[in-house]
Amino acid sequence: MADAINDAPQAKPWGYLATIAWAFVAFFVGQVAAFVALLLWQHGDIGAVRQNPFDGASITLQVFVLNPVTVAILVLAVRLKGADIVDYLALIWPRWRDITIGIVGIALIIVATDAFLFLSGRAIVSQFQVESYITAGPEGWLVPLWLATILVAPAGEEVLFRGFLFRGFIRSPRAAWPGIVVISALWALPHVQYDWTGVLEIFIAGLFLGWVRWRGGSVLLTFLLHGLFNLEGMMETVIQVKYFM
Repeated sequence: MADAINDAPQAKPWGYLATIAWAFVAFFVGQVAAFVALLLWQHGDIGAVRQNPFDGASITLQVFVLNPVTVAILVLAVRLKGADIVDYLALIWPRWRDITIGIVGIALIIVATDAFLFLSGRAIVSQFQVESYITAGPEGWLVPLWLATILVAPAGEEVLFRGFLFRGFIRSPRAAWPGIVVISALWALPHVQYDWTGVLEIFIAGLFLGWVRWRGGSVLLTFLLHGLFNLEGMMETVIQVKYFM
């Protein structure tokens, strides 16, 4: 099993506090940049920005700004540490066996969580997903929304959580699961656009992605699985909008 020891980088990772600090700065600056871009797009009208927080075009624009800025700062942090970016962030191609296990696992999580939502009488597709999809179409942002959801957001989040934070937090086999739990919680909690069931689903998926990262040592694999996870959510949104509304 590949883990934080077996795929250790050439340079020693940032310490725990420094890792948290860099991650916070990267995410915060990314959020500020995204808000400024949105404000400029709305010609400085803060009211328009706040009017519909689930607007598809606004969300897409923010994703396209937030994630590259966040990744750029994390890459800077890695370079300042004197480490190889590919190695530090585990941007390596996974083994086919790990890909198969990952796809089967993420599919089972989707089926299990959807079954729970259905049997408990809850909506499988959230209001956020429906509104962002519906509003993106007339604004001409539907294709960018798909790209933001399936590619851009998973890339940025995986580099941050299963890449940078994983490298800084998990330094031994004993630290693996505590680190994976913490990272999964940090990943799930900012998703305030969902209710508690959505956040719980993201947390569970995060635990699985963390295990896959630890087992296979590849953030490219977690990016693939994250993208498939979001793709399935988009497909459910399309079905909801077209046939059940």
